[in-house]
Amino acid sequence: MDIKKLKQLLDSVHSSQISVDEALAQLKDLPYQDISYARVDHHRSLRNGFPEVIFGQGKSVEQIIGIMEAMVSKNDTIMVTRLKKEKADRITKRFVDSIYHPDAKVLIYSSNPIEITGKGTIVVVTAGTSDIPVAEEAAITAQTMGNHVDTLYDVGVAGIHRLIDYKDSLEQASVLIVIAGMEGALPSVVGGLVDKPIIAVPTSTGYGTSFGGLTALFAMLNSCSSGIAVVNIDNGFGAGYVASLINKI
Repeated sequence: MDIKKLKQLLDSVHSSQISVDEALAQLKDLPYQDISYARVDHHRSLRNGFPEVIFGQGKSVEQIIGIMEAMVSKNDTIMVTRLKKEKADRITKRFVDSIYHPDAKVLIYSSNPIEITGKGTIVVVTAGTSDIPVAEEAAITAQTMGNHVDTLYDVGVAGIHRLIDYKDSLEQASVLIVIAGMEGALPSVVGGLVDKPIIAVPTSTGYGTSFGGLTALFAMLNSCSSGIAVVNIDNGFGAGYVASLINKI
């Protein structure tokens, strides 16, 4: 149950719109609900500020729908990540207000407009076009968590003038998510240009000795630029989540 719904419930009790027993019935599944194949954490939003996110990879459509059905009465927003289109097509038939983002492989269900609570703008930057799916996962995560997000794609070090042309946009960001595969150099370059926190995301894009993103990961971890934190390979979701937390401080 998110904070907004809990406040509404308490207000309803206070104004005698519902009885204490009716309120207790709505709270009976807290802090989690056991649906046999999953224990749905209804307290996640109260503890962390955002509901539990469903990792779609490895789950059946029926399992995802079951978890969403358990969540929908207690949360305005439900997010499913790493979801293939064929699964999304079936889920959107059950949750018709859902929106599927194919590049990011993310599905968002929201029963109310998402409130902007972030204090500034998160800018998502990619080295190349091949990094866009990871960037879209990061951007949609941050947007769903209530932030203004701008994107700046294909400005890698192979043509550094492309990045310099957007230096003003970089400086105006409150948080930057910088995404790169290959040798993973872009976060170090951006870190040398701005005084904003940077979340670096290595991607699995690259030829053989990129080792599925390990080369970019090691390069980012060893960056000589200060103010850079690194998430796991291809983890756009994690980057968007951390950026949102920073943007709300």
